[in-house]
Amino acid sequence: MPKDTTKTKRTAASKSEGKATKSKATKAKATKAKGAPKRALSAYMFFSQDWRERIKTENPDAGFGEVGKLLGAKWKELDEEDKQPYIELAAKDKTRAEEEKASMAATKSSAKEKSDGEEQADEEED
Repeated sequence: MPKDTTKTKRTAASKSEGKATKSKATKAKATKAKGAPKRALSAYMFFSQDWRERIKTENPDAGFGEVGKLLGAKWKELDEEDKQPYIELAAKDKTRAEEEKASMAATKSSAKEKSDGEEQADEEED
């Protein structure tokens, strides 16, 4: 006895709907405002910046992924005392990012208040 299949065929319309929803999802992603502050780097990222060239010279045939694996292994080998300079750099960078974010928010809100005040003045003149 043949097996009964319940598989449905997709029509061209249903295929295009799937693509449309996928593109809408990517469009919904917020873009970074021009001139917005950069995010703070982690201690590991500061470590990576410091050690990447050393790892590359020790392993000239290593690709991008292999260098990343070697950096990760080296980071795990470090004890807290060796990680401390990178942790301090990360803390400083975090305060820098928070200050820049706060100043940008203050600038935005003052600009908005100023524009709201101008609109109210224009309405009063009419």
